[in-house]
Amino acid sequence: MRIKSQTSSGSQWPLLPLLAWGTATMFFFYAWVLRVSPSVMVSELMRDFAVGGAILGNLSAFYFYGYSTMQVPVGLLMDRFGPRRLLTISALACTAGCLLFAASETTLSASLSRLAIGAGAAFGLVGAMTIAGQWFPAHRFALLSGLAIMMGMVGGVFGQAPARLSVEALGWRETMIVFSVGGVMLAVAAWSFVRDKPVVIGAQRRSILNSLGAVFGNLQVWLNAVAGLGCTAPLLGFAGLWGVPYFETRYEIDRPTAAGVTSLVLIGLAFGSPFFGWLSDRMRRRRYPLVFGLIICFISFIALIYFPEVPLSIASVLALLCGFGAGSQITCFAAAREASPNELSATTLGITNGLVTSAGAVFQPLIGYLLDIGWAGQIESGARIYDLQTYQLALTAVVIATAIGLLSALATRESYCRQLS
Repeated sequence: MRIKSQTSSGSQWPLLPLLAWGTATMFFFYAWVLRVSPSVMVSELMRDFAVGGAILGNLSAFYFYGYSTMQVPVGLLMDRFGPRRLLTISALACTAGCLLFAASETTLSASLSRLAIGAGAAFGLVGAMTIAGQWFPAHRFALLSGLAIMMGMVGGVFGQAPARLSVEALGWRETMIVFSVGGVMLAVAAWSFVRDKPVVIGAQRRSILNSLGAVFGNLQVWLNAVAGLGCTAPLLGFAGLWGVPYFETRYEIDRPTAAGVTSLVLIGLAFGSPFFGWLSDRMRRRRYPLVFGLIICFISFIALIYFPEVPLSIASVLALLCGFGAGSQITCFAAAREASPNELSATTLGITNGLVTSAGAVFQPLIGYLLDIGWAGQIESGARIYDLQTYQLALTAVVIATAIGLLSALATRESYCRQLS
């Protein structure tokens, strides 16, 4: 199967490139299922591994250690070898990680399995964005990237309440075995449907150090990445692990209901990402949509955590709005890509994604550490129980990160959807 590019096909939505992009997008969906699934296994993992919040947060964050660390090589590899082989191999890495996690008896093996899952999952979003950038017009990039993130958030929703039902019906180990099957299916699809662009791209003429220096030395990449991290701190630090127990504590609801409320953050992001991608492409602006979205995210999260006597119905709306505003992160990827040389597109996207998603590696264990500091000694069914005031104190770290992200967004340079380098 040979994929024709936009320039040769005459169509803005050619079928075969859409199929390739769709495969990479489904991989990102799968990556999000694996990313957030520990949030509905908190009590079971604390019980079976006999750990507290700090250790559990660090165990879960090993996903992000692998994910974020791999973003730099992912971008370099995508620019040099294309997405087909990389997506196939990385899907199999996720499969192996799921099976190892299911068989883990110690926190060491569980952490290493999360590391493998994160390293494999690192190729999903960058692969989808690379395909979007190679095979579609430039003015479709933010929209396609937003749609890819939307599918990732749908995966995050599946990794919440539906995954919790699976854990209750089968057990957490059996659920991870089921997840491993998805990795095999994606590996087959990636090898069958994804094709690399036949043109040898310019990044192959650059040395690795030169490529990294050109991206890491670009102030606009850093500003956009910090702004994106401000969006992902509530997503990965809060909704990715601590949202479910927080809502259980605050509203005294059962775990499936708490998982459903937490998933509203991801549902909001699922709608916000394509909306802000469309708005940015439509306005031919990157900065304004990013600032607007961060303001929505910041205000909604503060109200969700600190406002007294907020009923569950209003909290659900706030969770939805928080995720919707965080969807503006998609514009930081487009802006960073446009601020870098075109031949370093995937490298820029990988580095930006690594910095943005480092929020999970930083805030999941940080929140767990702060929770342990304020822990009053209460244990239920082998798991530590934290009070509302302790959660509010710990989640202040997320509020600060989002505020810094907003300031960074205000300092970015507008690209007007054009290549600046």
